[in-house]
Amino acid sequence: MKRAVFIDRDGVINRKAEEGAYVTRWEDFHMLPGVAEAISLLDRAGWSVIVISNQRCVAKGLLTITELEAIHQKMLEELSRSGANLGGIYYCPHDKEPPCSCRKPSPGMLLTAAQEHQIDLTLSWIIGDSDSDIEAGRRAGCGTVRIIAELPAESESADCFARSLLEASEKVLTATDRIPRKIRPESGLRY
Repeated sequence: MKRAVFIDRDGVINRKAEEGAYVTRWEDFHMLPGVAEAISLLDRAGWSVIVISNQRCVAKGLLTITELEAIHQKMLEELSRSGANLGGIYYCPHDKEPPCSCRKPSPGMLLTAAQEHQIDLTLSWIIGDSDSDIEAGRRAGCGTVRIIAELPAESESADCFARSLLEASEKVLTATDRIPRKIRPESGLRY
């Protein structure tokens, strides 16, 4: 079994659109500083790096699956030119209602990726910038790192905090042991 670092897209890899707006064109996709370096560091250290992203804009009719996948292809190409390779990209194209099993905070995308890539979720991490990212990671049994502008003094929402994907990646790489965490009973997962 492999280990992976699952990363959110908007707000972690690229600059998040303004509240209520979405990244619907490559011209609006702005890579954040240090992202390629972070992914490359994890990849060289033997981690599978997999993007896990809610893409509600598809359900809202703001772009098609084909257009979304074209943005992802360009992202892959840009990262690859910098020596950063992703093991996969998973996205949920659904709206919030009705609920689905793949939209974070549900762990569906992580469970699917784990099955398809033979990943041990108990040895894996998720890096995200929202409560739903952290909750999805917890439900799947992963360690959690929350990207946040100002590091909190103390919080129970994530196992640790970082200001960027690069800082979060360094925390994952220097973790000598899994950070203890609770697996939510409602997840139905048994490890």
